Amino acid sequence: MNEIDAACVPLRRNLGVAFVTLLAGSGTLVCCVLPAVMVALGAGAALAGLVTAVPQLIWLSEHKVGVFGAAFAMLALSGAQLWHARRLPCPADAALALTCSRLRKASVSLWVLALLCTGLGAAFAFLLPLLA
Repeated sequence: MNEIDAACVPLRRNLGVAFVTLLAGSGTLVCCVLPAVMVALGAGAALAGLVTAVPQLIWLSEHKVGVFGAAFAMLALSGAQLWHARRLPCPADAALALTCSRLRKASVSLWVLALLCTGLGAAFAFLLPLLA
C-alpha cells in the first residue's frame, strides 16, 4: 500500500458509506415522494403504468417503515464515521492534503444530500398524511 492509499483509506471508506447512505435516502424518495407528486400533478395514469412496469414500488410503499429504518440507520452510521474522521490528520504533502480535503468535503456533501432526501421522504410518508 503506497502513501496515498494509506493516508486516504478512512476517508475513501467514509465516501463509500456516504454514497450508500444517499442510495438509501433515495429509496425513501421513490417509496413515498414520487407517487405523491405524480398523483398531485395529475399523472395517476403514468403512475399506474410505472407500477405495472416496476412492481417493486408497491413493496417499497408497503414496507416504508423498514425503508426509513434502514435509511436512518445508514444516516446514523455514516454520520458517526464522518464525526470520527473530522479531526483525522491530513498528510503533510500538498497533493495528498488536497485529496484528503476533497474526500472530506465530498463525504459531507453526500451525507447532507442523503439527510435532505430522507427528510423529504419522511415528510411525504408520515407528516403530510396527518394533515389530510
